[in-house]
Amino acid sequence: MLITLSCAMLACFIYALMSKRLSALTALILIPTVFALIGGFDAQMGKFVIDGVKMVAPNGVLMIFAMLYFLTMTEAGMFDPLVTRIVGAVRGDPVRIFIGTVALGFIVALDGDGATIYMIVLSAFLPIYRRLGLSLPMVCCLLLQVAGLGNMVPWGGPTARAATAMHVDMAEMFVPLLPAMFASVLYTFGLAWWFGRRERARLGGSIDLNGHFADHSQGGGKGGWRLLFNWALTGALLLALCLEWLPLAYLFMIAACLALIVNFPGLKAQQDQLALHAPPILAVASLIFAAGVFTGILNGTGMANAVASGLVKVIPPALGPYMAVLTALVSIPMTWLVSNDVFYFGILPILAETAQHHGISAVEMARASLIGQPVHILSPLVASTYLVVSMLKLDYAENQRFTLKWSVVSCLVLLLVALLAGTIPLSGRG
Repeated sequence: MLITLSCAMLACFIYALMSKRLSALTALILIPTVFALIGGFDAQMGKFVIDGVKMVAPNGVLMIFAMLYFLTMTEAGMFDPLVTRIVGAVRGDPVRIFIGTVALGFIVALDGDGATIYMIVLSAFLPIYRRLGLSLPMVCCLLLQVAGLGNMVPWGGPTARAATAMHVDMAEMFVPLLPAMFASVLYTFGLAWWFGRRERARLGGSIDLNGHFADHSQGGGKGGWRLLFNWALTGALLLALCLEWLPLAYLFMIAACLALIVNFPGLKAQQDQLALHAPPILAVASLIFAAGVFTGILNGTGMANAVASGLVKVIPPALGPYMAVLTALVSIPMTWLVSNDVFYFGILPILAETAQHHGISAVEMARASLIGQPVHILSPLVASTYLVVSMLKLDYAENQRFTLKWSVVSCLVLLLVALLAGTIPLSGRG
């Protein structure tokens, strides 16, 4: 019953989004609520939802204060010199702009956090995208490709989960994946080049950006000591994030308060900044907590575990020797449908047990389980995706439709190169 209920719920959710019958916010709250009532969980729904909201609360708080920090810094003019330099480098050429977007994104992605990628890259490039009239769905697609691959670094959540679930050494698991990841990085640059060529043709060539980015900030931190302070504070913040000196949300709380006080001294100026940035922050925060409702009901009712168990049961025994490849392919849709915790701690160990009988090692299964990460980043359970969609003012469902095919290709590039390099075995040895 739970498997039927969960499949029906997920099908309704996908249909409601893709057909634009419901917004992402309403679908995340109403659809799981209806199916929880159908399943007879009305007495426990409140607890499930609160548990789900508690799970996403740290991410929600992080997004609120990270957005406040970077939006305040943008308003204070911190990124103006960077934008000026980028304008000089890209010369109004969409190809250069998209390649520059991906290059900066991969540099920032070394910290393994999608939200940081979106904040920093869009703070620098968003005025340029808008001035040229570039396709924002293409921008979003490229940033999501970067974030999906950035998720796979050893300090990223999925990789750590896979190593923990399989009880394998992190270096032994990750290092052989580097050729496949490098191939997907090249694919992302190739996609940026192709998107740029399409936009160059649509716009009729390059556009002169010189003189467009004049002094447009409202804060007192346009230059001088405040500009130096802003960059020093941002550098210290990123260092603290990487070294995990304090919880990420708390670090952004402190940094946002310092940014407001230094750049906008005076209560009225600070209140104006909060009022200015409240609409985009509220849009992202509401989606994150709505996702908590979806996650809480999916996990609390047992639907997520039922999907995991059902998946394992329907795999024919004859496919046992190909369990590594099967796991890689299964990870593409499953990490979109369920959380990383459910997949890596619920599904992967069962698949690995079967694979072991065919001579496929735990470390090979761990590598195979990471192949779906470029698609996982699109999941409605990933909080940072709501951030980039909101910052670019895109429709969530339309972004899914546009980006999904390119993310699937990235997964297949990972899998193909991993097979060719012997990182993942095509079939078992037993």
